[in-house]
Amino acid sequence: MANTVTPAVRSAAAWSWRLLAIAGAVAVALWLVAVLKVIVVPVAIALLVTIALRPVVEALTGRLHLPRPLAVGVTVVGLLALLAGLVVAAGSSVANGIVDLWSAAKDGFVTALTWLAEGPLHISSAQLDGYLAQLQQGLSGMSSQLLTGAVHATTTVGHVGAGTLIAIFCLIFFLLDGRTIWTWVVGLFPQRAREQVHQAGRRGWLSLEAYTRTQVLVAAVDAIGIGVGAAILGVPLALPLGVLVFLGSFVPIVGALVTGAVAVLVALVSHGLVAAVWMLVIVLAVQQVEGHVLQPFLMGHAVSLHPVAVLLSVAAGSLVAGIVGALFAVPIAALTNTVVLYLHGHDKFPHLGTDDHLVHRRQATPDAGEDGTGQPGTEGPGTTPGSPTTGSSQPEVTA
Repeated sequence: MANTVTPAVRSAAAWSWRLLAIAGAVAVALWLVAVLKVIVVPVAIALLVTIALRPVVEALTGRLHLPRPLAVGVTVVGLLALLAGLVVAAGSSVANGIVDLWSAAKDGFVTALTWLAEGPLHISSAQLDGYLAQLQQGLSGMSSQLLTGAVHATTTVGHVGAGTLIAIFCLIFFLLDGRTIWTWVVGLFPQRAREQVHQAGRRGWLSLEAYTRTQVLVAAVDAIGIGVGAAILGVPLALPLGVLVFLGSFVPIVGALVTGAVAVLVALVSHGLVAAVWMLVIVLAVQQVEGHVLQPFLMGHAVSLHPVAVLLSVAAGSLVAGIVGALFAVPIAALTNTVVLYLHGHDKFPHLGTDDHLVHRRQATPDAGEDGTGQPGTEGPGTTPGSPTTGSSQPEVTA
């Protein structure tokens, strides 16, 4: 019977069960991430913030000769102070501008009703009153859903608070003791695979650095361009719009479109059609500079993902995990691309070389010390257990 099965069928069957096994492993991994999202998401955010803050810590320790714990503390406190200042400034701007915006929105609503009644549609006042009554009935019927949503929002606020604490805690130790943590992670792999994992991790880290650096600069340019343009046009809530654009720019393609549309809508409601057209011109100009100048120049070879791959990654991430998935889809894709290419023999960063090595604690034996040589576990002068260098915060990515 086995001889009747053609080689093509055998090959297809072999590939099928392997693909099913891989799909099952991926499904289990995604399920675990969904269950542990309150922990996984803050850790991932802390990792990306670590990449952005590492140059600051290195500058404080290298140029000002601060002890690393003090440099980390100053950097984290400075970040928290900056975020608190932005929140206070944006909140004050919202409180001052929301009244004018609400008044303009009401005037616009009245103008729209007048146009519906007197324009080419000739909708009578009785019909408009009927539509408004139906809208009120629909909103009153949603009271139970609104209550459920309020309870859910309370739970979400609790999760956000817990996630914030986890992210800050992880950020401090990633900056302070990152290489030791990485050494421990690599040590979980079989000994023969550790060197490959370490070298692949160094290259993946460099891709994440390039992506994060680029996105921060692009988001800042977008926020400044659109925020200043809104302020020049006299659009209310210019500062909150700038903050919104900055945050939205971390979701490639989609974030810029959505936040730009919000800016145009606010201009339309507050100042009419002409201001909205000018706001649209500003948004399009900023996005053209981003897409044709900043992204290619800053991202370069480090994150060589085709725009189609970026768009599909964002779509898949948002489908699986909503906004959080869209936020992390591209960095995960860039990291995976770099690591897989390296493991298959294509090194995107040959200048890194392979001279950087991790020193792992050897397994103790009954007749030997901690390092298996009869001596207490030693890993080199001036090092801590599991860390060949002192003060690094991540896999070393410099030549």
